[in-house]
Amino acid sequence: MTDHFPDDTSSRPGDIVALHEHGPPPADFAALFISGMERRPKSLVGSMLLDRRSPAFHRLCALPEYYLQRAELEILRDQAVAIARLVGPAAQLVDFGRGSSAQTSLLLSVLDRPWGYVAVDRDRDRLLDDARLMQQRYPRLWVEAVRADPRIGFDLPPNAGGGRRLGYLPGNAIGTFAPPEALAMLSLWARELGRRGLLLVGVDLRKSVLILEAAYDDPHGLNRSLILDVLRRANRELGADFDERMFEYRVRFDKDSGRVRNDLVSLGSQEVHVGGRRIAFDPGEAIHVEESWKYSVEDFQALARGAGFRPLQAWFDAKRLFSLHLLEAAT
Repeated sequence: MTDHFPDDTSSRPGDIVALHEHGPPPADFAALFISGMERRPKSLVGSMLLDRRSPAFHRLCALPEYYLQRAELEILRDQAVAIARLVGPAAQLVDFGRGSSAQTSLLLSVLDRPWGYVAVDRDRDRLLDDARLMQQRYPRLWVEAVRADPRIGFDLPPNAGGGRRLGYLPGNAIGTFAPPEALAMLSLWARELGRRGLLLVGVDLRKSVLILEAAYDDPHGLNRSLILDVLRRANRELGADFDERMFEYRVRFDKDSGRVRNDLVSLGSQEVHVGGRRIAFDPGEAIHVEESWKYSVEDFQALARGAGFRPLQAWFDAKRLFSLHLLEAAT
């Protein structure tokens, strides 16, 4: 597969074109962690969890049980011609999924002469690292970075390349939001992407509970270890005294709602100290880690229509575990 990029690069700088910042910077790890421990129920804020650039995340993606990234890459490879035809030439790709992912690189390689790339993230340092990496990989792209919360309105850089604007949300990121929150966020993006703007979004499909539990609670214990890494980080950086042996990692699937929930559950009564605070746990008390919602094709397309999008196409991997949906802003 060959890359198709604009030929004229005389005006392209070596670094990214610009950094645009919207809203206050996100809270640091200490503030996020302590606020999560003081909630009812206790919780780990999602931004503290998996780092897509970490070796541990790449090991997770390589597991036979963890199908998400592998299925999405299969779709992008198999449907390259169809995706490029529907998007058209000279697109501006707006990446809501942190730009160092293998999916983003593959998508850029299949598009017809993409003009621009916009990375969006709340974390300034991670955002700049990812945007600069993409500029190095694709020096002919007009690369810009936007530090913003994708759940809140912000202005996108102008789309001056003449093609369509294509938002991209890889993986099952949309599934980390409950359906009402996903509807609100999709509605926002329909407005931000503008008339005839496109959104390519990954959607994990409803499937056997055995497949889901193997993916989220793998027999190798890697999911569990990655979640416990947050407690280990609190011990290192915040002087906390969590004993990971006192917590059980649990995954539950509700087939009626399509929701997978995972928690760390206290195995007994205990007290933990962190940041000068005393945090008590009752036996069986959970630290809520995250939720992941699964959809049927019909349910997700109904959600997209309610948000102001018109479904154009849905693609699937060979095992029909995962889907990619191309949506067009209706207004």
